[in-house]
Amino acid sequence: MPTQSQSAILLSLIWLHCFCEACAFLSQTTHHPTRVALSATDQQSLSETPSSSFLTFPLTQVVSDIDDTLKSSGGVTIAGVSLGGIDVQYARGEFYPGVFQFMWELSLYSITLNQQYYDDFTSGEDDSSLLQGLTPPKVAVLTARAEEFKAALEIKDESKLAQAFLKTGELSEVCPTKNWGVGPVLYGSVNEWIVQYKKGLRKFNNFERLLEQDPTGRILQYIYVGDTGELDQEAGETMLREYPEVVQAVFLHVVSFDSPSAYPSSGLPIPPSKLINGRPLVFFRTYVGAAAKATQLGLMEGDGLMRVMEKAEKELEERGVPKDDVKWIDLERDIHEAYRTIETMA
Repeated sequence: MPTQSQSAILLSLIWLHCFCEACAFLSQTTHHPTRVALSATDQQSLSETPSSSFLTFPLTQVVSDIDDTLKSSGGVTIAGVSLGGIDVQYARGEFYPGVFQFMWELSLYSITLNQQYYDDFTSGEDDSSLLQGLTPPKVAVLTARAEEFKAALEIKDESKLAQAFLKTGELSEVCPTKNWGVGPVLYGSVNEWIVQYKKGLRKFNNFERLLEQDPTGRILQYIYVGDTGELDQEAGETMLREYPEVVQAVFLHVVSFDSPSAYPSSGLPIPPSKLINGRPLVFFRTYVGAAAKATQLGLMEGDGLMRVMEKAEKELEERGVPKDDVKWIDLERDIHEAYRTIETMA
């Protein structure tokens, strides 16, 4: 039987759900545009993006979830309602090893390709000067976090998350910049937090809003990174079905509500990758494994894979994680795949 406090929480959640449903009904009686333009703040990164006239390759914008993708939710719930995800392997709020380096390398690769093209096939200072100051697009965020609670959940510039992104770009060995980090953030609502099955659709609808920054698809293409805990797979598969011309790939972090002690000795099983509309949907356990797959798919260079691997190892070591911990088992399995990937490129 629920306690008195749990009953109070449930009644509050039911009231919020009914309120959201009523608002949704009222909104249907008023005309609204079918597509919502991004705010001026959300379009800031686009204003800094160059014209497509001299881009041989479109720039890659990584689109990411937050909980259980960038950092662990810890599997915390209130009255049976998830507070963001299901992962219990890492502590709540702990960043996954190598995640920021992985997203930097994905973002950086299109810059590298354009630079290589101009170095190899053009001559003269006029062409090369066009690429001076070109930086990777900032990471867009699609989150199920409720916009109604934005005051408490907003990603502020001084937050650990925003600073981790910023520091990764600043300290990069290649094309260091202070202009990379968190870009547009598109939230969910209380309605999806209560009615969980709506989260996937909300994230896809927010992705369609993001596409408004470049309707032609000639300047920006996208890679979506989510997890298997909160209907990101539904959102990602819909992106691939509806927009294969601009969505290069979907990567899903495999998480579980089971205790790591219940995992098989070889680690948590990873579903096989698959193609949707000719575009890859990739499942991964660590960001080294994700980087290995990205390299195999031509979305990251070999040097980038090495940097992700080095960063992930360093972060686990700095946290003092024992070598017999399942976190190391997962990472070492993917490190072996990373080295096999690099060997095939030699």
